[in-house]
Amino acid sequence: MTAGSFFHDGFDLAYLDEPSATGTGEPILLIHGFASSIAANWIAPGWVKTLTEAGYRTIAIDNRGHGRTSKSYEAADYTPQKMASDAAALLDHLGIERAHVMGYSMGARVAAFAALAFPDKVATLILGGLGIGMVDGVGDWDPIAEALVVEDPNSITHARGKMFRDFADRTRSDRRALAACISTSRELLSEADASRITQPTLVAVGTTDDIAGSAAELVALMPNAVALDIEGRDHMLAVGDRAFKKRALEFLAEHPL
Repeated sequence: MTAGSFFHDGFDLAYLDEPSATGTGEPILLIHGFASSIAANWIAPGWVKTLTEAGYRTIAIDNRGHGRTSKSYEAADYTPQKMASDAAALLDHLGIERAHVMGYSMGARVAAFAALAFPDKVATLILGGLGIGMVDGVGDWDPIAEALVVEDPNSITHARGKMFRDFADRTRSDRRALAACISTSRELLSEADASRITQPTLVAVGTTDDIAGSAAELVALMPNAVALDIEGRDHMLAVGDRAFKKRALEFLAEHPL
Protein backbone atom coordinates (compact mmCIF):
# COMPACT_ATOMS: atom_id res chain seq x y z
CA MET A 1 0.00 0.00 0.00
CA THR A 2 1.20 3.49 -0.83
CA ALA A 3 0.82 5.80 2.15
CA GLY A 4 1.65 9.47 1.83
CA SER A 5 0.84 12.92 3.13
CA PHE A 6 0.43 16.43 1.76
CA PHE A 7 -0.07 19.90 3.23
CA HIS A 8 -3.35 21.77 2.84
CA ASP A 9 -5.04 24.56 4.83
CA GLY A 10 -2.68 24.20 7.78
CA PHE A 11 -2.92 20.42 8.07
CA ASP A 12 -0.54 17.64 7.17
CA LEU A 13 -3.08 15.24 5.68
CA ALA A 14 -2.33 11.53 5.52
CA TYR A 15 -3.68 9.41 2.70
CA LEU A 16 -3.61 5.99 1.10
CA ASP A 17 -3.33 5.48 -2.66
CA GLU A 18 -3.70 1.82 -3.58
CA PRO A 19 -3.61 0.76 -7.24
CA SER A 20 -6.13 -1.76 -8.50
CA ALA A 21 -5.24 -5.39 -8.90
CA THR A 22 -4.68 -4.73 -12.61
CA GLY A 23 -2.66 -1.56 -12.08
CA THR A 24 -5.25 0.54 -13.89
CA GLY A 25 -8.83 1.41 -13.05
CA GLU A 26 -11.17 4.22 -12.10
CA PRO A 27 -10.35 6.12 -8.90
CA ILE A 28 -12.57 6.05 -5.83
CA LEU A 29 -11.97 8.33 -2.85
CA LEU A 30 -12.99 7.07 0.61
CA ILE A 31 -13.84 9.48 3.45
CA HIS A 32 -14.14 7.90 6.90
CA GLY A 33 -16.47 8.60 9.79
CA PHE A 34 -16.12 10.45 13.08
CA ALA A 35 -13.45 9.07 15.45
CA SER A 36 -12.36 6.62 12.77
CA SER A 37 -9.49 6.48 10.28
CA ILE A 38 -8.40 4.92 7.01
CA ALA A 39 -7.31 1.83 8.91
CA ALA A 40 -10.45 1.43 11.03
CA ASN A 41 -13.07 2.44 8.46
CA TRP A 42 -11.67 1.08 5.21
CA ILE A 43 -8.81 -1.38 5.67
CA ALA A 44 -10.05 -3.47 8.62
CA PRO A 45 -13.59 -3.97 7.21
CA GLY A 46 -12.14 -5.05 3.86
CA TRP A 47 -13.19 -2.15 1.63
CA VAL A 48 -9.72 -1.43 0.25
CA LYS A 49 -9.26 -5.11 -0.63
CA THR A 50 -12.77 -5.35 -2.13
CA LEU A 51 -12.39 -2.26 -4.30
CA THR A 52 -8.85 -2.90 -5.53
CA GLU A 53 -9.70 -6.49 -6.42
CA ALA A 54 -12.72 -5.19 -8.34
CA GLY A 55 -10.42 -3.01 -10.43
CA TYR A 56 -10.61 0.38 -8.70
CA ARG A 57 -7.73 2.64 -7.74
CA THR A 58 -8.59 3.14 -4.09
CA ILE A 59 -7.69 6.38 -2.35
CA ALA A 60 -8.53 7.25 1.24
CA ILE A 61 -7.88 10.25 3.46
CA ASP A 62 -7.42 10.57 7.21
CA ASN A 63 -9.67 13.53 7.96
CA ARG A 64 -8.19 16.46 9.86
CA GLY A 65 -8.00 15.59 13.57
CA HIS A 66 -8.06 11.86 12.83
CA GLY A 67 -5.65 9.01 12.20
CA ARG A 68 -2.19 10.03 11.02
CA THR A 69 -3.32 13.52 9.99
CA SER A 70 -2.34 16.49 12.17
CA LYS A 71 -4.73 17.74 14.84
CA SER A 72 -6.39 21.00 15.83
CA TYR A 73 -8.30 21.87 18.99
CA GLU A 74 -10.23 24.69 17.31
CA ALA A 75 -13.82 23.77 16.49
CA ALA A 76 -13.83 26.19 13.52
CA ASP A 77 -11.35 23.92 11.71
CA TYR A 78 -13.80 21.01 11.44
CA THR A 79 -16.69 22.18 9.29
CA PRO A 80 -17.87 19.81 6.54
CA GLN A 81 -16.90 22.43 3.97
CA LYS A 82 -13.30 22.50 5.16
CA MET A 83 -13.04 18.71 5.25
CA ALA A 84 -14.58 18.57 1.76
CA SER A 85 -11.89 20.99 0.58
CA ASP A 86 -9.25 18.60 1.98
CA ALA A 87 -10.74 15.77 -0.07
CA ALA A 88 -10.75 17.88 -3.23
CA ALA A 89 -7.17 18.99 -2.54
CA LEU A 90 -6.10 15.35 -2.27
CA LEU A 91 -7.52 14.63 -5.71
CA ASP A 92 -5.63 17.65 -7.04
CA HIS A 93 -2.47 16.49 -5.28
CA LEU A 94 -2.75 13.13 -7.03
CA GLY A 95 -3.62 14.67 -10.40
CA ILE A 96 -7.11 13.14 -10.46
CA GLU A 97 -9.75 15.22 -12.23
CA ARG A 98 -12.83 13.09 -11.42
CA ALA A 99 -13.50 10.24 -9.02
CA HIS A 100 -16.18 8.18 -7.39
CA VAL A 101 -16.53 9.34 -3.77
CA MET A 102 -17.67 7.20 -0.86
CA GLY A 103 -18.17 8.39 2.70
CA TYR A 104 -19.37 6.74 5.87
CA SER A 105 -21.29 8.58 8.62
CA MET A 106 -19.50 11.94 9.07
CA GLY A 107 -17.62 11.05 5.90
CA ALA A 108 -20.93 10.76 4.05
CA ARG A 109 -21.77 14.31 5.12
CA VAL A 110 -18.34 15.50 3.96
CA ALA A 111 -18.84 13.67 0.65
CA ALA A 112 -22.20 15.37 0.12
CA PHE A 113 -20.69 18.79 0.77
CA ALA A 114 -17.87 17.91 -1.65
CA ALA A 115 -20.41 16.99 -4.33
CA LEU A 116 -21.98 20.43 -3.98
CA ALA A 117 -18.75 22.43 -3.79
CA PHE A 118 -16.76 20.46 -6.37
CA PRO A 119 -19.32 18.94 -8.75
CA ASP A 120 -16.79 18.47 -11.55
CA LYS A 121 -14.56 16.33 -9.32
CA VAL A 122 -17.29 14.11 -7.81
CA ALA A 123 -18.66 11.70 -10.41
CA THR A 124 -20.78 9.48 -8.14
CA LEU A 125 -21.54 9.23 -4.44
CA ILE A 126 -21.91 6.33 -2.04
CA LEU A 127 -23.25 7.61 1.28
CA GLY A 128 -23.09 4.99 4.02
CA GLY A 129 -24.31 5.26 7.61
CA LEU A 130 -26.19 8.53 7.11
CA GLY A 131 -29.66 9.00 5.69
CA ILE A 132 -32.18 11.74 6.42
CA GLY A 133 -30.14 12.55 9.53
CA MET A 134 -27.95 14.52 7.13
CA VAL A 135 -30.88 16.96 6.81
CA ASP A 136 -32.86 16.54 10.04
CA GLY A 137 -29.96 16.00 12.44
CA VAL A 138 -28.67 12.95 14.25
CA GLY A 139 -29.77 13.66 17.79
CA ASP A 140 -28.05 15.20 20.80
CA TRP A 141 -24.29 14.72 20.50
CA ASP A 142 -23.25 17.05 23.32
CA PRO A 143 -23.03 14.08 25.73
CA ILE A 144 -20.62 12.46 23.26
CA ALA A 145 -18.33 15.47 23.37
CA GLU A 146 -18.43 15.29 27.16
CA ALA A 147 -17.74 11.56 27.14
CA LEU A 148 -14.69 12.09 24.94
CA VAL A 149 -12.95 14.42 27.39
CA VAL A 150 -14.00 13.05 30.79
CA GLU A 151 -11.08 11.57 32.74
CA ASP A 152 -12.79 8.41 33.98
CA PRO A 153 -14.58 6.47 31.20
CA ASN A 154 -16.38 4.41 33.84
CA SER A 155 -18.29 7.54 34.85
CA ILE A 156 -20.01 7.76 31.45
CA THR A 157 -23.72 6.88 31.63
CA HIS A 158 -24.85 8.09 28.19
CA ALA A 159 -25.01 4.98 25.98
CA ARG A 160 -24.00 6.63 22.72
CA GLY A 161 -21.34 8.65 24.51
CA LYS A 162 -19.88 5.47 25.97
CA MET A 163 -19.94 3.77 22.55
CA PHE A 164 -17.96 6.57 20.91
CA ARG A 165 -15.57 6.95 23.87
CA ASP A 166 -14.82 3.21 23.67
CA PHE A 167 -14.32 3.50 19.90
CA ALA A 168 -12.02 6.53 20.28
CA ASP A 169 -9.97 4.69 22.89
CA ARG A 170 -9.69 1.59 20.68
CA THR A 171 -8.49 3.67 17.75
CA ARG A 172 -6.11 5.61 20.05
CA SER A 173 -7.59 8.86 18.84
CA ASP A 174 -6.80 12.35 20.12
CA ARG A 175 -9.99 12.78 22.12
CA ARG A 176 -9.57 16.54 22.57
CA ALA A 177 -9.38 16.98 18.79
CA LEU A 178 -12.48 14.80 18.38
CA ALA A 179 -14.39 16.89 20.92
CA ALA A 180 -13.59 20.00 18.84
CA CYS A 181 -14.58 18.19 15.65
CA ILE A 182 -17.94 16.99 16.90
CA SER A 183 -19.18 20.50 17.64
CA THR A 184 -18.92 21.79 14.07
CA SER A 185 -18.80 18.75 11.76
CA ARG A 186 -22.54 18.09 12.13
CA GLU A 187 -23.67 21.04 10.02
CA LEU A 188 -26.90 20.07 8.32
CA LEU A 189 -27.58 19.84 4.62
CA SER A 190 -30.73 21.73 3.66
CA GLU A 191 -33.45 20.02 1.65
CA ALA A 192 -32.72 22.47 -1.16
CA ASP A 193 -29.04 21.52 -1.13
CA ALA A 194 -29.89 17.81 -1.13
CA SER A 195 -31.99 18.38 -4.23
CA ARG A 196 -28.98 19.99 -5.94
CA ILE A 197 -26.85 16.85 -5.64
CA THR A 198 -27.37 15.49 -9.13
CA GLN A 199 -24.61 12.87 -9.17
CA PRO A 200 -25.76 9.23 -9.16
CA THR A 201 -25.94 8.36 -5.46
CA LEU A 202 -26.32 5.20 -3.38
CA VAL A 203 -27.51 5.78 0.20
CA ALA A 204 -26.92 2.74 2.42
CA VAL A 205 -28.08 2.51 6.05
CA GLY A 206 -28.37 -0.40 8.48
CA THR A 207 -31.92 -1.34 9.46
CA THR A 208 -31.01 -1.17 13.17
CA ASP A 209 -28.93 2.04 12.87
CA ASP A 210 -30.34 4.52 15.42
CA ILE A 211 -28.07 7.36 14.30
CA ALA A 212 -28.35 7.67 10.52
CA GLY A 213 -32.04 8.19 9.87
CA SER A 214 -33.93 6.76 6.90
CA ALA A 215 -32.05 6.16 3.64
CA ALA A 216 -35.33 6.28 1.68
CA GLU A 217 -36.27 9.70 3.06
CA LEU A 218 -32.96 11.20 1.98
CA VAL A 219 -33.20 9.55 -1.43
CA ALA A 220 -36.66 11.09 -1.87
CA LEU A 221 -35.06 14.54 -1.76
CA MET A 222 -32.40 13.74 -4.35
CA PRO A 223 -32.93 13.60 -8.12
CA ASN A 224 -30.66 10.65 -8.94
CA ALA A 225 -30.35 8.48 -5.82
CA VAL A 226 -31.23 4.95 -4.72
CA ALA A 227 -31.48 3.45 -1.24
CA LEU A 228 -30.08 0.29 0.29
CA ASP A 229 -31.33 -1.05 3.62
CA ILE A 230 -28.52 -3.10 5.17
CA GLU A 231 -30.48 -5.80 6.95
CA GLY A 232 -29.89 -6.36 10.66
CA ARG A 233 -26.93 -4.00 10.92
CA ASP A 234 -26.42 -1.08 13.30
CA HIS A 235 -24.23 1.97 12.78
CA MET A 236 -20.99 0.24 13.69
CA LEU A 237 -21.60 -3.09 11.93
CA ALA A 238 -23.11 -1.86 8.66
CA VAL A 239 -19.81 -0.55 7.36
CA GLY A 240 -18.31 -3.98 6.68
CA ASP A 241 -21.46 -5.76 5.57
CA ARG A 242 -21.08 -8.07 2.56
CA ALA A 243 -24.42 -7.04 1.04
CA PHE A 244 -23.31 -3.41 1.24
CA LYS A 245 -20.07 -4.21 -0.58
CA LYS A 246 -21.88 -6.22 -3.24
CA ARG A 247 -24.39 -3.44 -3.93
CA ALA A 248 -21.67 -0.79 -3.92
CA LEU A 249 -19.72 -2.67 -6.60
CA GLU A 250 -22.89 -3.06 -8.67
CA PHE A 251 -23.61 0.66 -8.31
CA LEU A 252 -20.09 1.63 -9.39
CA ALA A 253 -20.29 -0.67 -12.41
CA GLU A 254 -23.64 0.88 -13.36
CA HIS A 255 -22.10 4.39 -13.34
CA PRO A 256 -18.61 4.31 -14.87
CA LEU A 257 -16.62 7.53 -15.13
